[in-house]
Amino acid sequence: MGGPLEFTISHRSRTCSARVGVVRTPHGEFETPAFMPVGTKGTIKGILPTDVARTGARVVLGNTYHLLLRPGPEAVAAMGGLHAMMGWGGPILTDSGGYQAYSMADRNAVDDDGVSFRSIIDGSRVRMTPESATHTQNLIGADIIMAFDDCPPSVDPEAGPVNQTRLRLAAMRDAGKGTGYDHASRLDLANERTVRWLGRCKAAHKRPDDQALFGIVQGGTDLDRRARSAQQVCNIDLPGYAIGGVAVGEGPEDIARVTAFTAARMPEDKPRYLMGVGYERDIVAAVLAGVDMFDCVLPTRNGRSASAFTSTGQIRLRNAAHAGDTRPIEPGCDCPACDPAGGGVHPGIGGARGGFSRAYLRHLFACEEMLGPILVSLHNLRHFQRLMGALRTAIASDDWASFAAAWPVAAGSIQGDLLDGTEAGRASAQSGG
Repeated sequence: MGGPLEFTISHRSRTCSARVGVVRTPHGEFETPAFMPVGTKGTIKGILPTDVARTGARVVLGNTYHLLLRPGPEAVAAMGGLHAMMGWGGPILTDSGGYQAYSMADRNAVDDDGVSFRSIIDGSRVRMTPESATHTQNLIGADIIMAFDDCPPSVDPEAGPVNQTRLRLAAMRDAGKGTGYDHASRLDLANERTVRWLGRCKAAHKRPDDQALFGIVQGGTDLDRRARSAQQVCNIDLPGYAIGGVAVGEGPEDIARVTAFTAARMPEDKPRYLMGVGYERDIVAAVLAGVDMFDCVLPTRNGRSASAFTSTGQIRLRNAAHAGDTRPIEPGCDCPACDPAGGGVHPGIGGARGGFSRAYLRHLFACEEMLGPILVSLHNLRHFQRLMGALRTAIASDDWASFAAAWPVAAGSIQGDLLDGTEAGRASAQSGG
């Protein structure tokens, strides 16, 4: 490769901005659109790396903030880097810790130079700056590393769809104000810090030949501020770029609107990564807008709470309705829970056919047996890889009607002009109408 990352677009949809591509890194390649399972602390919770790979995942995500706290970047480096430590030979992306500054706003303080955290482990003070976040990721050794950014609330924390008073109070504290909060000013400050911190990250990056640094676009739901951030961030030459500060308080319509607007202002020839967005409707809308990479904790977090994703919607396996249900989670799914042998036969148990029943999975959760969360997590991980495969097929064929029929849970993200396939529809889709 000529650098730490190569991105090749192999097919573009004729009816929208979706594209199929391949990202190549020093630890292998993955097809896009791609979904990255989240291994925050160096592991996909409860799942062996070989089983993660069997779900179809080719790239996973770790988190700089959590690995900084434990075991520490020097310890990760001493174990041969994150790939060797967690037993994952494929590509890895690490988030910088900027999102934790947002999500744990009541435990930190943001200033123009960086963020002071209170450790979630022992309460000690942890200081992160663009330089230290980059140095930590250099030691951890991921293939793709994220710039340290200032992630503001996307909407006013008190006026938005979800009241987030603690974020509002934290924002007032960081601004040095006892009362009052100006959301527009907070977005402007985040934009200014994000681009300035990106320059510091790039200057501090000591492994540019084998680690690809991505910049992050902020701006909340304000499209003018999104445009300004995209112009400033993407003006710095990097291997790829991300859309940050999305799905942090706004509804699905705003997520789709902001994502489409921002993606259109990012370089065509670089990977576009939508951070932390994981519901099917949001992923599909973003793919149609030209986004290539996604991550979310939903598959495993929901799996551990007995919530299974299917092509028609989520199933709550703890519900009494499943007590006598002999069906697998989703008939036709080829995951280890629905089809353990990949051919409908349990190995070594007399040729019994079918997957683990919903009734049995409900029993495992009722008894607090660890196999339940493992199996549902595996199903959910496979669900999202099947979704991405179906999207890549739909992009190549432009057969969005078949995709919508097979994936009704996400069909609402596909507009009628894509489904009818007419020339007028194609023209409308390409113009954003």
